[in-house]
Amino acid sequence: MSEARTITEAEAARDLTAFQRNILIILSKEPMYGLAIKRELEEYYGGEVNHGRLYPNLDELVELGFVEKSELDKRTNQYELTDEGEAAVFDQFEWALSKVVTDDDRAEDVRTIVDDQL
Repeated sequence: MSEARTITEAEAARDLTAFQRNILIILSKEPMYGLAIKRELEEYYGGEVNHGRLYPNLDELVELGFVEKSELDKRTNQYELTDEGEAAVFDQFEWALSKVVTDDDRAEDVRTIVDDQL
């Protein structure tokens, strides 16, 4: 029998879809309600984002602990990035930059900026 492997937050964050990462990036600016997130995504994608795509992904991000969901009123939920969600955004940012920034001095500058934000 093999033992079940526990997935770390960092590993879970790295397994997010691009769509889910885009939601986290949008929420890194400020807490938002669902339709505001939808509008930001539609602006980025240049087309309609279906509710059936957005809300299941938001719910999964809540379940994973990257986003916190609260009730603004009886019909509107607000979504806010958690500390874990913020760390996931910066982890992805740092990794992507490490692939682009090859100069050691510039790479160290980028790491310092990212570390200061965490």
